[in-house]
Amino acid sequence: MADIANSYPENIAGKYFVDNQCIDCDLCRETAPQNFKRNEDGGYSYVYKQPETPDEEKLCKEAKEGCPVEAIGDFGPT
Repeated sequence: MADIANSYPENIAGKYFVDNQCIDCDLCRETAPQNFKRNEDGGYSYVYKQPETPDEEKLCKEAKEGCPVEAIGDFGPT
C-alpha cells in the first residue's frame, strides 16, 4: 500500500501520488499517459497531472489497481 510519507516530490499535489516502491514497470504511464510521467534520472513514475475528467479519473484508478507493487496511492473520493 502506497505511503504518502514516502511519495516522490515530483508528484503534483492532489488525490493521486506515487511512492518510493515504484519499480518503473511502465504500467501507469501506459494506462494513464496524460497523468503519469517517468523521472528519467531516478527511474520511477510520478503524477504530473491530477485527473480532471471522469475518463482521466477512471484511468488513474485503473493504474492504481493494476500497480504490481501498490506504489500508487490516493486520498479517496475527491
